[in-house]
Amino acid sequence: MMKDRTLHEWFAQSAARHGDAVALEVGGRKLTYRQLDRTADGFAADILGRCAGEPRRIGLYASRSLVAYAGYLAALRLGATVVPLNPSFPAARNERIVRNADLDAIIAQDADPGLPAPVLVPDPSPAGTVPQGSSVPRRRRRPDAGEAAYILFTSGSTGTPKGVPVSHRNVDAYLRYVIPRYRLGPGARVTQNFDLTFDLSVFDLFATWGSGATLVVPSRGELLSPARFVAGRGITHWFSVPSAISVAQRLGRLGENSMPGLRWSLFCGEQLTVEQAAAWRRAAPDSTMENLYGPTELTLSCAQFRLPPDPAAWPEPGNGTVPVGTVYPGLTALVVGEEGLPAETGELCVRGAQRFGGYLDPRDNRGRFLTYDGVRATVWEHEATPPEDAWYRTGDRVRDDGGCLVHLGRLDHQVKVQGYRVELGEIEAVLRGHEGVAEAIVVAVRAGDGPVVLHAVCTGSGGDGDELLTLLRSRLPQHMVPRSVTFWPQLPLNSNGKVDRNAISAEIAGE
Repeated sequence: MMKDRTLHEWFAQSAARHGDAVALEVGGRKLTYRQLDRTADGFAADILGRCAGEPRRIGLYASRSLVAYAGYLAALRLGATVVPLNPSFPAARNERIVRNADLDAIIAQDADPGLPAPVLVPDPSPAGTVPQGSSVPRRRRRPDAGEAAYILFTSGSTGTPKGVPVSHRNVDAYLRYVIPRYRLGPGARVTQNFDLTFDLSVFDLFATWGSGATLVVPSRGELLSPARFVAGRGITHWFSVPSAISVAQRLGRLGENSMPGLRWSLFCGEQLTVEQAAAWRRAAPDSTMENLYGPTELTLSCAQFRLPPDPAAWPEPGNGTVPVGTVYPGLTALVVGEEGLPAETGELCVRGAQRFGGYLDPRDNRGRFLTYDGVRATVWEHEATPPEDAWYRTGDRVRDDGGCLVHLGRLDHQVKVQGYRVELGEIEAVLRGHEGVAEAIVVAVRAGDGPVVLHAVCTGSGGDGDELLTLLRSRLPQHMVPRSVTFWPQLPLNSNGKVDRNAISAEIAGE
């Protein structure tokens, strides 16, 4: 039986084998595996010098910089759990995450981010060196494979982000599968498109570094011109949300055969439409294209569908999206319908090596798992750690089409915006906190093949949508701020007396 590797060991083994290969290209700089390893060691030594004892959890307040990548490795080097923080998120949200995660220290790329934990701002200028007088023993505390490698905070329906700890064992199972599947190794050049607060960034970093490939970090501007970036930087592996295709199309930056050297194209985070896939295929005709699916709780992605080389052989689901296909080896899927019985159409539930062990706050475990006796599934209504053989309830509706899963949408009011998972209830909770708002409903509207757009409708005496938008921007990340906030005299109700979200969506879409 193979020993589970920690996330840092995946990098360290590549650094030992491919020390002179380029590990990272960021901000006009290139670092070999040996240089990046030494830089991370220097950061780790600095952290130890500033902390009382070995830190358990380290925040990472950095993005698209050497500090972000070497800092991630430094925290793992010390056996700590990494908790990414996004500098573009409102201060109040980051402060809440820092407190909920009980961080011992924060690695930051800018001085004084104003967060309630000791902050370290390392100097990345002498890349590849350890500060004089500092040393990090080659073997720090090795975390148990069941300990959290990282904790990500997803949108929560109560207004409080939910902490999702993902263990080294979870990620190890994931990397063992995806690295050979996508033929990653020395010579491969992989995009780093996702923010570190987005779980798919773990593929960018560690599927790359775990194989000896090169991580290539685009600027924000380069992300708007994927074809130019891919061709100009010799990218072999592209990974992004599907909406990146639509953005590039609208800007006229996805020309036919504009990415002839691209070998692999992976999409995840939201539904991939057949139209989007066709547009990308025209731009990268020799690229193998896969649609991936998976919530944070199942470690990045847990299902895949590979589109045939010939578009004429592509499936044609009734909802116009590419199927999510089949779950990975080591995982088992169960589609649960009415009364907990297996069904062709229902909620997708998954268990196996990539399933996380439970939320940071045990109260969030209630209702999120199932046990199954072979006949009927039973909801796990406890706050305790769920059994290892319990099934995680994804909240996604799927149809099992002869062993191929087709994603039909959400069971609840959770949506994907720019690839981020968003609980509409969290936005509504902020709106209802304003004294002038009585009721608040947020709906997601998609016009044709365009991106999902959020709109809020309120009742009450507040009446000032601009004021409420300012409030939302101060409390929520930009991708969670609705495009509009309007006041209606009353909200429409359906025949059951409940607020009719479909009627609201239809009226907004018709404006």
